[in-house]
Amino acid sequence: KKITMKDTLIIHPKDKSTSFLEQIYGNRENVIVVSGNVTKPALLKMIQQYDRIIMMGHGSPDGLLAMNQFKTDSPYIVDKSFIDVLSKKNAIYIWCYANEFVNKYHLKGFYTGMFISEVREAYYCGLAVTKQHEVDESNYFFSNLVGKHINKELKIIHRRVKRRYGALSKVNSIAEYNYNRLYLNL
Repeated sequence: KKITMKDTLIIHPKDKSTSFLEQIYGNRENVIVVSGNVTKPALLKMIQQYDRIIMMGHGSPDGLLAMNQFKTDSPYIVDKSFIDVLSKKNAIYIWCYANEFVNKYHLKGFYTGMFISEVREAYYCGLAVTKQHEVDESNYFFSNLVGKHINKELKIIHRRVKRRYGALSKVNSIAEYNYNRLYLNL
């Protein structure tokens, strides 16, 4: 089945440093984006209504960070309390260390490992000579690719993003780092 954006719920906490991810859904109609001001129980109910769930922003092995945008006492808006419902969904996880979250809970989907999206993250990951333009090129190229293929099956998204992003990875060290941390589990 071809997935459409109207069948998709996007969870993207508002944060300036991840605004480049808006390219994935920004020019689409019928897009439901949750970027804050919702409780976890309300978000869980919303997730149950959609075929595909795309979660993106800052995160850790414990989940997607709420970035103080949601009505929760937890630092996370998506965490282990979402596992049951996510295990039944067609999901995309784009946050740092999403791979550890997905693998720990045996989830399926297209997902990232540590994903460098800022110069300071590049330094943290050992890429000390990184320039802002390299990070920007990687961020926008990746987001544009995912957005271009977002209505396709997860295996097609993964294959096409890996192929095209892989070409950039040959000349951009940030893209190379991130490319090696793109995963698919069906």
